[in-house]
Amino acid sequence: MFSPVIAMWIGIIVMMVLIIFTKVHPFPSLIISAILIAVLAMPFGDVTSLTACISTVTTGFGNTMASIGVVIGFGCIMGIFLEKSGAAKRMALTILKLVGVKNCDVVLGLTGWVVSIPVFCDSGFVILSSLAKEFSRLTKRSMVGLGGILGMGLYITHFMVPPTPGPLAVVSTFQENGLAIDLGIYILCGIAISIPLFIFSVPLFRYFGRKFPNLIVPYEIDRSKYTPEQLKVLDRIHEKYKRNEDLVTEDFAELLAAEKLPSAFLSFATLLVPILLIFANTLVGQITSLDGTLVADIIEFLGQPVMALFISLCMGAFLLCSNFDKKTCINLMQEACRDAGPIVFITAAGGALGAVINATGAAKIMADAIVAAGVPGILIPIITGVIMRFPQGSGTTAMITGSAIVAPDADGWLEC
Repeated sequence: MFSPVIAMWIGIIVMMVLIIFTKVHPFPSLIISAILIAVLAMPFGDVTSLTACISTVTTGFGNTMASIGVVIGFGCIMGIFLEKSGAAKRMALTILKLVGVKNCDVVLGLTGWVVSIPVFCDSGFVILSSLAKEFSRLTKRSMVGLGGILGMGLYITHFMVPPTPGPLAVVSTFQENGLAIDLGIYILCGIAISIPLFIFSVPLFRYFGRKFPNLIVPYEIDRSKYTPEQLKVLDRIHEKYKRNEDLVTEDFAELLAAEKLPSAFLSFATLLVPILLIFANTLVGQITSLDGTLVADIIEFLGQPVMALFISLCMGAFLLCSNFDKKTCINLMQEACRDAGPIVFITAAGGALGAVINATGAAKIMADAIVAAGVPGILIPIITGVIMRFPQGSGTTAMITGSAIVAPDADGWLEC
């Protein structure tokens, strides 16, 4: 009926109208858009009938759910364990001791950078937003600067470092299209690129923070939310303000130490164990002498993202939250699953949309056109990602859809 590319743009415009103007939830909007593109593009590509349209949508949905659905669920549960156990605060306190109170914005950013690797970004914001407000209230620093650097720390690794779901789905998409991308090497490259990006974000958001110095959290506090020990520290900090004295790192250390927090080792280990297991799987894969051995099989099993995150989840449940009773832990998991549900469905719907774009041949046509136009290959995934990000709202969904467009002819683009 229509050219696949025209059908794709009609579907994307319809999706934008549904989400932005009629306020339809992104999940049905994405599914409607996917079905519309498939129907309008018949009989191009593999979509040759109305039955094939539905089959392509449901297969794309199911494949995405299979690859990252469990990862998102485990990540959300880990996030609530980190929040409720105080592990996130412990990590922030540890980083604070290293960089000092004058760099409290860097503390937030680095904590977000670490937390967002295995935990879904939305959960990271929930975990650390209260800490950002605490820093703003006590240091009189603008929330523009603090929130900006926190957001950059969270988003940089959220978009670049597996096993967070978006990059993990991108790796899976490229592997399905015959490109041998090793997950461990991808993690290392993502970390290497994310570091200079984070360093750049610090002076940028400090500049914006200075432009809006009055956007700070008022000092008034709800004293019922603090322990007597914390109130003593807060009162001592308030007295320093009256004397115009600068705060020191120990002031925050005392404030957080008044709570019963997990150890720094356990807090960081819960987050970093999945990364180390996945990377160990990569290293073992490079050692030919270990092929087929029991050691290699065990490490490969434990280094799968689902297993690596499951081990981390168990550490959170049985070690970080060891002081909680069984009922409390179960309730926390149920709360996390409620939060994970919309994320999983929206992400899987993005996978369905990507599958349709791929099956109709729109991805191939766009790839050939861009190559013919002489656009440098390195810019193609960047441009595609930006275009997909705006209408969809979810960065993870945009990565899945964008990778479905980029992956089929990635070899051709690399030659540009």
